[in-house]
Amino acid sequence: MATIHIDIHSKIYPSVERAKLHQAIANLYLSLHAEEFVCLVGPSGCGKTTLLNIIAGLDADFKGDITIEHRHDHPMIGYVFQNPRLLPWLTVRENIELVVSDRRSTDVIDALLETMQLKQVQHSYPERLSLGMSRRVAIIRAFVINPDILLMDEPFVSLDAPTARQVRELLRQLWLQRPHTVLFVTHDLREAIALADRIVFLSSAPMRVVSEIKVPLAKTERNDDQAVELFRQQIINNYPEINMLL
Repeated sequence: MATIHIDIHSKIYPSVERAKLHQAIANLYLSLHAEEFVCLVGPSGCGKTTLLNIIAGLDADFKGDITIEHRHDHPMIGYVFQNPRLLPWLTVRENIELVVSDRRSTDVIDALLETMQLKQVQHSYPERLSLGMSRRVAIIRAFVINPDILLMDEPFVSLDAPTARQVRELLRQLWLQRPHTVLFVTHDLREAIALADRIVFLSSAPMRVVSEIKVPLAKTERNDDQAVELFRQQIINNYPEINMLL
């Protein structure tokens, strides 16, 4: 399993006005343990997506180091973007099969479709899916490659509360079946509590780590709205500086 060490001294890019440079990240240090589920919470626009892109290798223009400890030189990274990014001319199953070359993955795809409750729409095209279904397909597509690291960028944004809760629980079940090192971006503290082993709170730009809090709730408590809300209030009361980040 993969352990990640993040040490970003600086990430700078031109501002919208192009008149000056914008420093998105400064002196950000963070480590993720193997098979740990970590949620990143911070203000909109603080640089969370930029951080995921750097870890994924999609953005190499920064000062610092991303070190991944793994038995292989090139660990597999899965990425679930905010937008499901399904190809409209392919069916649900074909969108998933697109990322795998081994036809022996058929049984794995079947199992993932079953877990995410999508078996009945596997031959449908994306235009026939609800947003919640599309997001579940995107999650399967990331899981099917059996990644060592899974990056998730607000994958449930824009979903109504009942749908988001259902998809969160399905994701939790899937992760428990196939543990990976997960870095999950969200703006919803309740969502972070329901999913994470640890929550990392980030400042506005230039982004840095403000606080790290372990989530001690048992699995049954994570599905209990009252238990989640109680822990959320404890966090807010004990860490007043976090209020400004939510």
